[in-house]
Amino acid sequence: MASIISSSQSKTKPQPRLRYSPRWIGAGLAGSVLAGVAGVYGGPIVAAALAGASAVGAGYALAVEPRRLQLREHDLPFADLPAGLEGLTIGQLSDLHLGHRYSFTNAHRAIEYLLAAQPELIVLTGDLVQTRAAIARLPEVLSRLHAPLGVYAVPGNHDYWEGMPHIAALLREHGIHLLVNRHRLIERNGARLLLAGVDDHWDGNPDLVLALGGAPAHDFRVLLAHCPDIADEAAAAGFHLQLSGHTHGGHVRAPGLGPLCLPRHGWRYDMGHFRVGAMRLFVTRGVGGLPLRFGCPPEVSLLRLRRAGDETGAEQSATSRAPADRATAVATPTPSVEYPAIG
Repeated sequence: MASIISSSQSKTKPQPRLRYSPRWIGAGLAGSVLAGVAGVYGGPIVAAALAGASAVGAGYALAVEPRRLQLREHDLPFADLPAGLEGLTIGQLSDLHLGHRYSFTNAHRAIEYLLAAQPELIVLTGDLVQTRAAIARLPEVLSRLHAPLGVYAVPGNHDYWEGMPHIAALLREHGIHLLVNRHRLIERNGARLLLAGVDDHWDGNPDLVLALGGAPAHDFRVLLAHCPDIADEAAAAGFHLQLSGHTHGGHVRAPGLGPLCLPRHGWRYDMGHFRVGAMRLFVTRGVGGLPLRFGCPPEVSLLRLRRAGDETGAEQSATSRAPADRATAVATPTPSVEYPAIG
């Protein structure tokens, strides 16, 4: 069983940091040729029009869409969802990348949207910072996060690159539970939800066996993983739902072309909802990242678990929110990776 759900084997062959879409490369070459032909045969007016359209598109992608943060609400139906978890709301914040342009503005706006929606549970799915200097300002973001069932986080690759020990210490100081190959048990209306988190796929050591080690009886499994491509292993491990980020949706998207580029460990599942075996996977576009977006605005997500007899339906936009029920989050003594406090 360990050989099926361990992620160590997938790290033996390094992947390129980014993979660019052949469709976009081909479309770019074809567009350049057509623009050149149009400029030569269409004269200065056509050339000026093409240059102006390019400038407008670039300006929109660099200065407008990166700030068009959206709150997206999704109903996730499960045929086997326990009655006690019906209507459970989960707020997902991912890829804040604090330190990039617009990042703090987007982060605070995302938190305002999320707190107004009053989720029962908040999860942070990695890449909180983009620069080491931004770690010092992380508390102004973390201090605003609260939810009845708690706030939980997993690390991302940029968190490792900029200072994961310091980030881990700040998370603990603000009462945020860091799930690095470990789990927590959450009780709600007599039902038990196992919330597990794994280490970052890129620079950590994700281990689903360790994350589930010593798990008590439970009714429903949710996995937090920064990189979405662990989903196949997670489905084999029996998870019902996986929440991820990392890809930013590819930053630039167009119908028929898909995403412009995707990062390592984010090639198979780029954005939105997927069915992986019996498991559902949701990959958010994230709040921040490189301030370049087109057809892929930043988002913060509110996910609502629903009981349904048919799991084949597409995502549903929620129009109302079920009242939060009183519930408790229960810690379980599982093995974990610990990061020392700084200072």
